[in-house]
Amino acid sequence: MTTPPVTVPAPAPATAVPAATGTRGARAAWIMLASGWSANQFSALLGAYRSRFGLTESTVTGLFALYVVGLIPALLIAGPLADRRGRRRVALAALALNVLSTLFLMVGGAWGGTWLLLSGRFLTGVSAGALLAAGSAWIKELSDSPRRPGLFVSAGFATGGLVAALIAQWAPWPMVTAYVPHVVLGVAAGWLALAAPETGRTTPVHSSEAAHEHTDHRFRRTVLPLAPWVFAAPTIGFVTLPSTLHTGLILTGVATAVVPGTGLLTARRVRSTPTAGLLVVAAGTATAAVAAATENEPLALLAAIVLGAGYGLALTYGLTRTAALAPPHQLARWTARFWTAAYLGMFTPYILTLLGHVTTTPVLLMAVTLLALAHAVLSSRQAERPARRRTP
Repeated sequence: MTTPPVTVPAPAPATAVPAATGTRGARAAWIMLASGWSANQFSALLGAYRSRFGLTESTVTGLFALYVVGLIPALLIAGPLADRRGRRRVALAALALNVLSTLFLMVGGAWGGTWLLLSGRFLTGVSAGALLAAGSAWIKELSDSPRRPGLFVSAGFATGGLVAALIAQWAPWPMVTAYVPHVVLGVAAGWLALAAPETGRTTPVHSSEAAHEHTDHRFRRTVLPLAPWVFAAPTIGFVTLPSTLHTGLILTGVATAVVPGTGLLTARRVRSTPTAGLLVVAAGTATAAVAAATENEPLALLAAIVLGAGYGLALTYGLTRTAALAPPHQLARWTARFWTAAYLGMFTPYILTLLGHVTTTPVLLMAVTLLALAHAVLSSRQAERPARRRTP
């Protein structure tokens, strides 16, 4: 049964995007770098907050998780809002809030105000969520590249944490100056993005309800189950492992950079499948379990590299598949659904910390390995079903 035509905001076809607009899309993509930077600049300072402000382990881990608490509702709200009101407007407003959240963290670092840190971390999640939902769809439509938003977010993850850790190690007033680069980056990214046009158009869209249900079913069956592994893998690499091995600030910053940095390189070079991503994640968590059991820092760094590759494979597949399945006029909404499921994986360190009272971290990491392997087997079987149906 075919539904009657309705007027909804839909992006202009990719073939209609002129070369100049594609160039503006590349410049606008820097807002995604700012989003990734804002997330990981705080992660690299977790140990410093613990030692300098006397915060407990649960408080520090809670501050880390509070980012996700703000991010997920923002994703679910900003996605549909961007489809209705325009990607550009929502993305630029989110970027302004993203810079403001960092200013909260700077003031909290100067005064030692926990409530300012809580507010800043929560607003970072809200703004980053809105940026991921609206910005990913906007940049994809500007450049016709579903990978570009993920590449720039990964670059922000990789550089933000390392730069913040280096500044915090050697600069004066470290809990303030470590955040200055993001403020500069956010302002510069906003200035560059102002030249990029809105991509929404108001045109009649004819859709088949059956076709929509089919693609939505495929999205829920193949993309959403994989999504939590996108951030479960890197957070094990740069939160769980450094905390378990009690590494220093610099090594923590290096891990924060290595994991998404490897993911960035993998996403650019490798065409991913869900099974491949899950197998690499399983290899990374198995290596992490051995590193945690032996307290071997070089092995922990190797585990971080492998986990980063798994992150890159899962993220690339998720964004590419979401863009392929989503109805054009609902791209931001579906992108938000993917990112929401992905960020649920960031609760992994918190869950492992809670379960640490039951058993050891190496045992928990081996359990995660078995889960990833089981999911890989299931994903492989799902991929074989269509091929079997086509076989005479």
